[in-house]
Amino acid sequence: MATKKKAAALTAQDIIDHYTTYLLEQASKPSNVYQFCTKINIEESEFYKHFASFEMVEAAFFVALHQHSMHLLEKNEAFASYDNANKLLSYYFTFFEMATANRSYILMSLKGTKNPLASLMQLKELRTHFLAFANTITSTQSMMPDEKLKKMEGKILQEGAWLQFLFTLNFWMNDTSPSFEKTDVLIEKSVRASFDLMENIPMKSLVDLGKFLWKESPFK
Repeated sequence: MATKKKAAALTAQDIIDHYTTYLLEQASKPSNVYQFCTKINIEESEFYKHFASFEMVEAAFFVALHQHSMHLLEKNEAFASYDNANKLLSYYFTFFEMATANRSYILMSLKGTKNPLASLMQLKELRTHFLAFANTITSTQSMMPDEKLKKMEGKILQEGAWLQFLFTLNFWMNDTSPSFEKTDVLIEKSVRASFDLMENIPMKSLVDLGKFLWKESPFK
C-alpha cells in the first residue's frame, strides 16, 4: 500500500477548507475519502482523526460559520450590553457576512442537491448551536408564571427562531439584489417583528414585514 509523505498534522478547519475548495474546483464531491486525501496529499487516517464521513465535514462547515460569527461578536465588548433584539440582529448580519464570503460553496452545497432532506441534514449540527444561542436571547422574554409553561414557551420561541433563520437563509440564497440588500431589509424587519410579538408591542412592525414579503414574493 502506498504511503504519503509525513506532513504537519491538519486541523479540522484545514480539512473543511480543503473540502470546500475541492467541491468548488471539481464541481462535484470526491468519489471516496481515499481519493480526497490523495488529492490533498494526506494520509487517509489523518482525515478520520477529525471526521467519519464527508457528511460530517459538510455539517461542520456550517457550525464553523456559526462559531466564527459568535467569536467576532464576543470580541466586541459592547455586544454584551445589547438588548436581545440587537444581539440577534448582530448575529444575523455577522453570520450572513461570513456566508457571503462562502456563497458559492453554500449554494452548491444546499441548492445543488435534489433531496431537500439532505440539505437540512447539513444544518442539523448548526441547529443545535443556534438553539443554544437563541435560548440566551429568548429565555428572558417569558410572560408565563408557571415553570412548565415557561419551558414550553421557551422551546416554542427557540424553534420559531430557527424557522426564522431557515427562512432567512433560503431568502438569501435566492436574493439577487446588489450586496444582498433585500436580505438585510428582511433581517431588520423580521427580527423587529419577532421581538414585538414576544413583547406584545403594537403590530406596526409585523404589518411592515408582511408588506415587504408580499412585495418580494415570487408567487404574485
